[in-house]
Amino acid sequence: MIRVSPKINMQMNLIEIYQRGNEGYDPFLIREGWQVARLTYLPAQDMLGIKKMDRHLLTDELFILLGGNAVLIAAVEQNNNFQFEFAKMQPGIPYNIPARQWHNIAMDRDAELIIVEKDQTHLGDYEYKPLNQDQMNKINNHIAALNQ
Repeated sequence: MIRVSPKINMQMNLIEIYQRGNEGYDPFLIREGWQVARLTYLPAQDMLGIKKMDRHLLTDELFILLGGNAVLIAAVEQNNNFQFEFAKMQPGIPYNIPARQWHNIAMDRDAELIIVEKDQTHLGDYEYKPLNQDQMNKINNHIAALNQ
């Protein structure tokens, strides 16, 4: 995202306005303690192409769908296997994933989300765990059923 100063006759510049910037994951507003990012389609987030789960150890992660189609996936790991929970996201509704919770988000090419989390999360507070073929099939089957 980029910060844009309005062209209207404003002298104080009290309102910061941001317009679309980079595609994919783009943290555009970082303040002490928190940050806001925009997420658009990435091949790793494809609706039927989720191959891993990730988690943040130090922050909750709040997702808000602005438009398009997205499914939030959360999971609990038990005996080296995942038990999944799915939410077909609705625009404007905040969805929170607590710290340490495995998750991912599947999205169509036209999906756009806002993410709120602790600052600097994107610089190292994450772990990834690859999914096996059975787990990927379970996710794909569930997402396909949600999107019918």
